[in-house]
Amino acid sequence: MIEDPAPNTITRPYRGLSVQEVDVPLTEMDLVPYLLGREVYRRTDYLLLRNGTASAIVAVRKASTEPLFSPVVEVRVLAGPDEVVYVTAPETDVSNATALALATLPYRRAGTRAYAVQGRYEHVNFIWEPAPITIRVTEVVPPQPPKLFAMAEQVIAFDEDLPPIDLVLDAVDIRELAADNPAGHYLLPCRGAGVDVGDEVSFLDTRPPERRDWLMVGCERSLQFHQHFYGDEPPRVDICPRRRAAPADSQATMTLTKCCLLERGTDFGDGTAVVPWGANLDEIRQALRWLTGVDRRAEAAVG
Repeated sequence: MIEDPAPNTITRPYRGLSVQEVDVPLTEMDLVPYLLGREVYRRTDYLLLRNGTASAIVAVRKASTEPLFSPVVEVRVLAGPDEVVYVTAPETDVSNATALALATLPYRRAGTRAYAVQGRYEHVNFIWEPAPITIRVTEVVPPQPPKLFAMAEQVIAFDEDLPPIDLVLDAVDIRELAADNPAGHYLLPCRGAGVDVGDEVSFLDTRPPERRDWLMVGCERSLQFHQHFYGDEPPRVDICPRRRAAPADSQATMTLTKCCLLERGTDFGDGTAVVPWGANLDEIRQALRWLTGVDRRAEAAVG
């Protein structure tokens, strides 16, 4: 028996959705006999049927997936015209779930279950009950935009297996930390873009020749460098994103962050994925796939 799709379902790849103009009413009573026994392509799982400006989303089961075409043996009308919104969004990559979810935002309405999106190259896909997964990205600023956040956006744009994701920045702002901890001289880890704390500043990565009476705004690795360079531990304000507690008003249950003590790879646990300071796109992709369950579902299917 064909069941309702899970929220955020899209056709992967989008060739699994067949778009057809029909001249029959888009009701279950009319569509089931119309489709039963008709041949469909072996990769077709869903049909988007259009009658004028009205649309319906239908799921089908085929007799076999071996021949090129196979007769339909089961039909389920998932959403009729009152539950489907057709969206034209020429710049949208319809193979990407996040892009599909974003394209539907201006058209959201109560009672709608499926949004069919005609996007780039006039390709069409649908998304079922879009509910993007919120992921908190805890990252140090400046620079702006934060590198980890920007790279996560890149990954979401190219990984077609990911569900729709809503990234929410949780910024560890060096300027705010300095303002909350006044000092005559600050020692920062490196010359981050746009850092201006308004007082005398030195940068640890330049290895200042003279040990000064400074307040370090840095992480555990910076402290280790300072011990190596100068033989002591200065007073310090910790900027480690990994150690930062979630804001009280955070809606995210999962976190992507980074840690300078992790040199390669990705650490997972308790709804958090940690990548190295200086992570590459593959490490961030691993993190997002784990947080959203993509890789864990794949492992379960193989097992």
